[in-house]
Amino acid sequence: MPQPGGFQYRLRPRSAMLRLSLQPASLCLEPVVDLLFADWVFGYGSLIWNPEVDFNRSELGRVHGYHRAFCIRSTHYRGTPEQPGVVLGLERGGSCVGVAYQLRHETRRHSIERLYEREMLNSVYVPTLAAVTLANGRQVRALTFVANRDSDAYQRLSEHEILSRLSGCCGQRGANRDYAVNTHLSLQERGVHDARLARLVYQLRASGHA
Repeated sequence: MPQPGGFQYRLRPRSAMLRLSLQPASLCLEPVVDLLFADWVFGYGSLIWNPEVDFNRSELGRVHGYHRAFCIRSTHYRGTPEQPGVVLGLERGGSCVGVAYQLRHETRRHSIERLYEREMLNSVYVPTLAAVTLANGRQVRALTFVANRDSDAYQRLSEHEILSRLSGCCGQRGANRDYAVNTHLSLQERGVHDARLARLVYQLRASGHA
């Protein structure tokens, strides 16, 4: 199955469901990885404020070649099939500052399996091992989730369309606007300014929706 950036992957049974074969189109990706044994996870959206993994420490990190974008239709967590919301994915181009979590060795397999089940509903993402540069300049490889452009859930929306969904949609994990606001505030608390996200949250607040 063709994937974003020229990747191909094959999912296997649950016992090895996180083992993917990747054909890289970017230097920041591993050609062959077993994601069950990733030591780090990179969060750029809800994983920043709700990681749901066991970790030893967390710190800011940057991934090059991708940016944060509202490009994934949500019919489960932040919307419904009748009124779909929108959540973040990593899109090609630019760079993205997020939070890198070093997983606890003794529970990392359980953490990754739980994370995979949370993020991979309907295969809306491509699980990827990416090169993440930490604040001290050290580079680590971390599991992250890139938007799957071949998924039916992938969308390219105008700012007006994004705002409409953020302000009016709600799913099993709550209001879509809270997803955006929590991500913005969590980044802000860490000294990170995402101009696109800040503008969306400002407009939500100005319209009385946040």
